[in-house]
Amino acid sequence: ESERYVQEALLELMKNRTTLVIAHRLSTVINADTIYVIDSGKIAESGTHFELLKNKGVYSRLYTQQFAEQEKND
Repeated sequence: ESERYVQEALLELMKNRTTLVIAHRLSTVINADTIYVIDSGKIAESGTHFELLKNKGVYSRLYTQQFAEQEKND
């Protein structure tokens, strides 16, 4: 629940601004205009959340893994 409050505050602060967000929790960047996925120090892929899920690349695997773990803990 506290993560949700932080997310809402960040969304308000980032409104109409260019913002660089570095995150391990993908929920932090899910609404970003463009997401860059860095793997082994290089940009592995980029796109919106839905584009990256559709590509079934690094982001998709991380997303599936992260949210499967979250559901298990809930």
